[in-house]
Amino acid sequence: MKAFCSVVALLLFVGCISKVDPASLPLLNGYWEIEKVVFPDGNTKTYEVNTSIDFIEINGKEGFRKKMQPQFNGTYNTSNDAEQFTILSGKNALIIKYSNAEISWEETLLSLSEERFEVISETGVTYHYKRYKPLELD
Repeated sequence: MKAFCSVVALLLFVGCISKVDPASLPLLNGYWEIEKVVFPDGNTKTYEVNTSIDFIEINGKEGFRKKMQPQFNGTYNTSNDAEQFTILSGKNALIIKYSNAEISWEETLLSLSEERFEVISETGVTYHYKRYKPLELD
């Protein structure tokens, strides 16, 4: 019963999502760090310090997301792995569909601005991102 209520709440929430303008998708380009994660039960995990950040590059409705580790000298370490994605237009929402040889999953884009964006996973977990600003050491 608890799982059923969670699914119904998620569907109601997703049904009330304000539509993100597809013209704003280029705002996703760049470096992002996770700020907090909100779980379906309401619990929140806040990230004060991130050892890795996401680099997102989008061109039209296709792009990739790559994990990066910022270095103190202003460079980034990374692997050659990148998660490819496609943006799909759903009912009143934009869906980010990731897929690789082993798995595919989707996230619904809840909001997008120059400094922040939010997505909700298929399991109801909401991820809050903020634009990454490199440390400035004197």
